[in-house]
Amino acid sequence: MQSLQSLPPVYVLGGYQSDFARHITREGKGLTDLLQEASQGALTDAQLEPSDIQVAHVANFVGELACQQGHLGALLLEAEPRFSGLPTSRHEAACASGSVATLAAMADLQSGRYDVALVLGLEIMRNKNAVEAQALLGCAALVPEETTGITYHWPKLLSDVGDEYARRYGLDPLHLRAIARNNFACARKNPRAQGRGWKLDDRHFSFDDQLNPVIHGRLRRYDCCPVTDGAVALVLATAPFAAPFARKRGVPLDALPRISGFGHRTARMRLTSKLHDSANEPYMFPHVRGTITDAFARAGLRGVEELDAIECHDCFTVMEYMILDHFGFGPPGWPMQAIEDGRVFFGGRTPVNPSGGLLGGGHPVGATGVRMVLDAVRQVRGQAGELQVAHARRVATLNIGGSASTSVCFIVEGRGK
Repeated sequence: MQSLQSLPPVYVLGGYQSDFARHITREGKGLTDLLQEASQGALTDAQLEPSDIQVAHVANFVGELACQQGHLGALLLEAEPRFSGLPTSRHEAACASGSVATLAAMADLQSGRYDVALVLGLEIMRNKNAVEAQALLGCAALVPEETTGITYHWPKLLSDVGDEYARRYGLDPLHLRAIARNNFACARKNPRAQGRGWKLDDRHFSFDDQLNPVIHGRLRRYDCCPVTDGAVALVLATAPFAAPFARKRGVPLDALPRISGFGHRTARMRLTSKLHDSANEPYMFPHVRGTITDAFARAGLRGVEELDAIECHDCFTVMEYMILDHFGFGPPGWPMQAIEDGRVFFGGRTPVNPSGGLLGGGHPVGATGVRMVLDAVRQVRGQAGELQVAHARRVATLNIGGSASTSVCFIVEGRGK
């Protein structure tokens, strides 16, 4: 396994998120429009010009399948011709595409190649109906073994994860309902969340087969995140560039948000293989636990108790349940106490998904990992509005691709307010 060498922090100078409630193709717009909107929004927030950017990394999962468009690194220059000549690349790691693009940008900066990078994540999928969208997303599973004859691939596979939790440790479905209720409640206060205007009450988080029907196995409608269009961008920089940037704005360098640690691990694609390999392990997904502890080690943290909040990959409630477990909110397999005492809900000791997460906020696949970092930045800047976690200084993100095959964790720090 790799050595966890100390690396310089990467500073976040600005960012932008599109409104995830929008239906982009109904507006007569496409991927180029989203790239233009997100890149310009991030530059405006950072008070920089296109000429300041030295490299760009674009994240997307199914542009070729959903929009018949590939080569999205070059498409960025169609969106903003002033980037002409800019070195760009496109990154894909299923739902973790945005985080992998962020890692690539960080590597460019930490290696000394460049001092300022633009990271963009985007996806358009609402141009497909639910069945078509799920069929496209199925290519992140092992095809055809995990997809043949299954209409909703990911509800099926993640329900299987819930079944394995139930077999190994026991799983109370009320805990999954509580996760959904919290995340949708947060989304109602998020001005960019897809679900902010949805009219939901306790019946929608119950076992009511009309209002919360079963999608597959133990997962019901509001255990599952929606299909979303959207784009998110970040401007990242090294300390040599960030220091004069901070002085120009009259703040010390350590007042700027920064990524102080990361973890990144990958496991086999087939879910049954991963579950078989972990049969005698304390954690169901040891590589996910390793991703988190790698990030802790690089950031100099002892554990989850040193975090003020977490943005994590709640594509399904059972995925957030797994992530709570692997962050160490209890002994392996037993995160339920943290759910029951409310410490992981908004207003608790370590709120998880104060943004509303993927469940309430939306999941434009290629943008999700970038969005998590931006929401973490808003928290440590003290700019999260009604969803501000008091005195937030350190926030973790955990982004997952496939059935926990790819996992990426970032630690975002700042002075806070």
